[in-house]
Amino acid sequence: MKNKLLFLILLGGLVLVLPSVVFAQTIQDIINNVINNVVWPIAIGIIIVLWIVTGILFLTALGAPEKVGTAKKALFASLAGTIIIVLAGSVIVIIRNALGV
Repeated sequence: MKNKLLFLILLGGLVLVLPSVVFAQTIQDIINNVINNVVWPIAIGIIIVLWIVTGILFLTALGAPEKVGTAKKALFASLAGTIIIVLAGSVIVIIRNALGV
C-alpha cells in the first residue's frame, strides 16, 4: 500500500513538472527547469522534514541523556544538510555568473 501511494505521489509530481521540462527550447533551459522545478523543491522538503524530526526528538527527549544525544546528532545533521543545500545553490549561481550564462 505504501509503495502504491509513493508511486502515485511521484507520478503526480512528474505530471506537474514534465510540461515545463519538455517544452524547453535548449539543453540549458531543460537543466534550469529541472533544477528549479525538481531539485530545489525536493531539497527544501528534505530540509523541512529534517528540522521537524529534530524538533520532535528534542521535545520527546525529556532529559534522558541517550535521547538528548540522539537529538543533538539530529540537530548537527539538520544543520549540516541545510548548509550543504545553501552552499550548493550558491555554487550554482557563482558558476553561472563566472561563465556568463
